[in-house]
Amino acid sequence: MGLTRVKLEHFTVFTNLDLEFSPGINVFVGANGTGKTHLMKVCYAACDVSKTRVSFADKLIEVFLPSGRSLGRLIKRQKGSIRGSVEIFRDSLTLRASFSNHAKVSRSATITGANRWAASPIESVYIPVKEMLANAPGFLSLYAQREIHFEAVYADILHRAYLPLPRGPMDASRGKLLKTLQEAIEGRVTVKNDEFFLRNKQGNLEFPLLAEGIRKLGLLWVLIRNGAMQSGSVLFWDEPETNLNPKRFGVLMDVLLALQRAGVQIFFATHDYVILKELDLRKQSSDEVAFHSFYRAQTGEIACHATSSYLDIHPNAIAEAFADLYDREVKRSLGDLAQ
Repeated sequence: MGLTRVKLEHFTVFTNLDLEFSPGINVFVGANGTGKTHLMKVCYAACDVSKTRVSFADKLIEVFLPSGRSLGRLIKRQKGSIRGSVEIFRDSLTLRASFSNHAKVSRSATITGANRWAASPIESVYIPVKEMLANAPGFLSLYAQREIHFEAVYADILHRAYLPLPRGPMDASRGKLLKTLQEAIEGRVTVKNDEFFLRNKQGNLEFPLLAEGIRKLGLLWVLIRNGAMQSGSVLFWDEPETNLNPKRFGVLMDVLLALQRAGVQIFFATHDYVILKELDLRKQSSDEVAFHSFYRAQTGEIACHATSSYLDIHPNAIAEAFADLYDREVKRSLGDLAQ
């Protein structure tokens, strides 16, 4: 059972947001600063605490890292006292946290629904923009023992990557996905002494020597192979296109669509036109895909328009930017004829 809805009030950049999710793929688009990553982190925090039973307020602090770890700094900035809230839904289950902008510590928050929420744990994975497998050796022990300024998502993704293989035979659909990714990265990922390698015809290549785009696909291979993403789980991915050659976008979208068909709910934020078009062209009529476009309304507040059709994304800053490039290219090519 995946996430069905989120409500945010006076939280970070949002004054009021009430958004329903697709059970399949949810794509977040919009200009910088419109809250796409914030929304994914909120939802991921809610999923994670269903497994770890950590306080929802504590997890919000860990994934956002407000200055001084002060919870109240997550409230949308304005004068005077204000109270904000975060509410996540999974059908009949609701997890809610409310707190004021004066809250300094997590225990100042009012948390409701936590026991019922944790009674039905949900597997989740958050892949941050920064690839972490190349930095894996020693990171988790350092993170556990020292106050280093890294959001929890960086440690969490390594915990998922280090998971041992599940028992029993591998199902055919998972095997097919692994084969697709192995062809894309031209090898398979191995781990030795906490260090990740790409094993191919050249031998074992350590991850710091690989292109970062290959590392990202390698991480996806690892998470599928070790069962971190199975039916009923939720994947969050911030800008999957980062450092990945556009020629590989199609493979990536095919894998995400296949995961969605296998029962994985997916959220990702993108700024890339090719990613959107590859998803649009490769999805089937039975695939459940929703595009959520975030923008600043005339009032200055963040708003969102959701649609299941790529052509109906509005506003679509990505398509507008590429259309402008095309128009200028045509104008330059025509030269004086364009006058």
